[in-house]
Amino acid sequence: MKRIRIDLEQIAGHANLTLALHKAASGKRHRDPISRFLQQAEKNLNQLAQAILDGRMPYGDFRSFIIHNPKRRTIHAACFEDRVFHHALINLAGPVLERAMLSTSFACRPALGVHRAADSAQQSIRRYGWYGKIDIDSYFACIDQDILLSTLLRRFKGQAFESQLQRLLACYHTRPGKGLPIGSLTSQYFANYYLDGLDRLLNESPEVRAHVRYMDDIVWWCDDKQQVQEILLRVQNWLHEQRQLTVKPNWQIQQSDQGIRFCGYRILPGVMRMSMRRKRRYQQRRLYWEHQCRQEWITPAQLQTAYAAVHSITQGTDSLGWRRRNLLQHPALVV
Repeated sequence: MKRIRIDLEQIAGHANLTLALHKAASGKRHRDPISRFLQQAEKNLNQLAQAILDGRMPYGDFRSFIIHNPKRRTIHAACFEDRVFHHALINLAGPVLERAMLSTSFACRPALGVHRAADSAQQSIRRYGWYGKIDIDSYFACIDQDILLSTLLRRFKGQAFESQLQRLLACYHTRPGKGLPIGSLTSQYFANYYLDGLDRLLNESPEVRAHVRYMDDIVWWCDDKQQVQEILLRVQNWLHEQRQLTVKPNWQIQQSDQGIRFCGYRILPGVMRMSMRRKRRYQQRRLYWEHQCRQEWITPAQLQTAYAAVHSITQGTDSLGWRRRNLLQHPALVV
């Protein structure tokens, strides 16, 4: 395979950093650190470019906080300068990784995403009799940084860029040599590519009729239960030997006509329903924005905009009946 050279001068180029700044600041320009950076954007970009060339980026300053959407996670948000740097690096490295991955991986990729993953899963349960479903125990926290670096260097070359990747990975660890910070743009791309080898293993297995991966949630289909079980053992061994990862013990082997819970949906051959978690999220967000309006912290017009965002949670699902019942139980705020 042909490896691509990325030089620090390319990352630090003015046009690339300007684009990275635009992406990092999008929708967040009112926040104080970003507003201050933008007030002297040209000066700050020049300083950032010099820091990249001097090998001082990223700074590795993180702000940690906990979210519960869709489940409890600790997010490590990088400082704004680092986020601009992350975008600058991914502007160049992202398309290389994108071209390398199979179309069966749906997370954090242009024109794919959660809805396309769910649609693909529904098409497969209509066609094939049995499926296996796994996810990986503490995925981001258990990624081995040496294996990740070696995997990335199959696509990139150049000592300067290799050193840059080493500095980036060294900024964070859950234990020595392990982990990526949830919340960083580079983490999304690197974690997604870390399992590209598993996609290829499944793709090259003749028993596997189809498979879908959304980050570390993986489903594959076979013609019978025994084939699914054999693939499960093969996948577990590959993950342990090649990536030092462990499959959670809640793996599933089921007939396709019983449906599947995947990407926040309850997927059946003839219908796409919201999972209980997605229903709770819809309810919580609707009540949250109505409370904001009731307290006059947002205007009725802003509430209508928020309703549109809340409604997007139901996108692609057959949920009209449930939403009507939900409105009867919890009537909408009258403004």
